[in-house]
Amino acid sequence: MGRVKNALFVMIAVTLSTGCTDTAPVADPFERSGELIALSGGDAGAANACIVCHGIEGEGDGKLTPRLAGLDPGYFVRQLELYEIGQRRHPEMEAIAAHLSWDARNAAASYYADREAPPASDAGGPACTAAARRLVFSGDPSRNLPACTACHGRDLAGAGAAGPPLAWQTAAYNESQLRAWRSGERYGDPQGAMGQVSRLLHERELQAVAACVAGPPDARDRREPRAASLPERRPDPRSGA
Repeated sequence: MGRVKNALFVMIAVTLSTGCTDTAPVADPFERSGELIALSGGDAGAANACIVCHGIEGEGDGKLTPRLAGLDPGYFVRQLELYEIGQRRHPEMEAIAAHLSWDARNAAASYYADREAPPASDAGGPACTAAARRLVFSGDPSRNLPACTACHGRDLAGAGAAGPPLAWQTAAYNESQLRAWRSGERYGDPQGAMGQVSRLLHERELQAVAACVAGPPDARDRREPRAASLPERRPDPRSGA
């Protein structure tokens, strides 16, 4: 009799469990919160958590690892897509992007869009010459070289998914990216604009411009780079910007 009761109990349990299969699946807890993804790495694993390289607040490492705090979410998601398809190269980031779902990417993007962190410590400095500053804010029409502010905002605080903030990245990171655009190591930018701009800069100008955009006087005292993340300036991240 005991065996019959046990069998009946098992049948009821199985029936109840299978009766729930038509309901919506429960979301993966590691994709519910952008903060949780940043801290845990989500499906990419703890060793690949954002905070491992980009800092607790998404502030970067002050050198070549970029700041994530304040990035437009459309830009953030687009960069992960570029890593996944190989248009932006970095072994660790390519592996991370391959493991993060669309929902996880958007959750992390929204989380970092609302983060705040101090500006780059190497803002401006002696490398930022007067001539380089003119290029940043006025460009050089004789070379068809546009001002950096044309795409990245008048204070370099960002201008949506296609124009990330420059004023809070380090001079070293900005220089490394200009060189990557120039060499063709990095591509996928709208209309190839950054590749063209980087090749128009003379070698002596490249480092100086990188220093100027890291923290021009106009933006140096601003501690909140969230203007680039306002909802009305968030195009669909799938637009290819």
